[in-house]
Amino acid sequence: MDTKFARRTERIGRTTCSYWRAGKCNRNPCRFVHIETPSPPAACGYGNTAYSYGKKPHSSSENTPKYGSKKALLRDNGDRGDATRVAKAFKKSSPRICKYWINNNCVHGEQCLYLHSWFRGDGFSTVTKLQEHKKVITGIALPVGSDKLYSGSTDGTVRIWDCHTGQCAKVINLGAEVTSLISEGSWIFVGLQNAVKAWNIQTMSEFTLDGPKGRVRAMTVGNNTLFAGAEDGVFFAWRGSSKADSPFELVASLTGHTKAVVCLAVGCQMLYSGSMDQSIKVWDMDTLQCTMTLNDHTDVVPSLICWDQYLLSSSSDRTIKVWACIEAGSLEVIYTHTEENGVVSLFGMPDAEGKPILFSSCRDNSVHMYELPS
Repeated sequence: MDTKFARRTERIGRTTCSYWRAGKCNRNPCRFVHIETPSPPAACGYGNTAYSYGKKPHSSSENTPKYGSKKALLRDNGDRGDATRVAKAFKKSSPRICKYWINNNCVHGEQCLYLHSWFRGDGFSTVTKLQEHKKVITGIALPVGSDKLYSGSTDGTVRIWDCHTGQCAKVINLGAEVTSLISEGSWIFVGLQNAVKAWNIQTMSEFTLDGPKGRVRAMTVGNNTLFAGAEDGVFFAWRGSSKADSPFELVASLTGHTKAVVCLAVGCQMLYSGSMDQSIKVWDMDTLQCTMTLNDHTDVVPSLICWDQYLLSSSSDRTIKVWACIEAGSLEVIYTHTEENGVVSLFGMPDAEGKPILFSSCRDNSVHMYELPS
């Protein structure tokens, strides 16, 4: 396994490498620091701001977030209903990684104009590379409390990785492209052609959920319900059941999109679906009825995230849009950020200090990080 490690270096009393600042340092280890010393944070008040990425929300009214080498996405001055107070604080993207350095054959060394490092920023480091899949990876899941990582690919396999060693512990050959993969509790859900596979990693039981037509491109779980979207624009809802033959009962099929459903997200008792028809639809979780359609994007909407009262959407139109409830329950765009190379996917999680971070995966094989107010 080809593995590259990035180490966290001491910040105090050491000099920052000038070559690293220019994206040219090729020394590993380097005797200088490959990190910027963060400047003192500006004093900003955020009120009671909660964030959620499909997990339990966390709220804080006292902590003031810091803005170092991560980028600030939103700065809410306290009035969460006033869109004009949401600051637009994106910074320029980091330099691209040298593709020749990745293959260990860059001949330019310190004179190279591109980055000779897997990472540029603060608070994260590369641990290892897992590279046994033969085709596109379409889903990664780490079940809560498990030391096994699950990955699915269009090569027709699900691989199970040991988190302690980074080695592939098991390969499950499904004989068909895996088009999505998620976990919820003790369950692993795998999206396939015309079906969803459900595995319970505790009881080792397996079930097949039929109904979708075409490839299942997106899945999410909310209100004890599994939602799965397919290529024909329809997505299905299965609720937990006590029946002996199957723990899942099909309760609805939701129609409205004219092309494939490619992303789903749950937040604030609402379900959001993004599609190749360039629209986002909002669904009531209790009635499973569509309450509104958002049409501000001009291309495919491949990713959605719910954060507090905001909805974040990415699109192949090279934008990330931030939506907020303005009046009478309607959602409007309060900020649009342009990513030069196009956004493939969004993901959110807290960092080591508990601050919420937005990850933006782009078409140039880079991942940008933005620090959200906490």
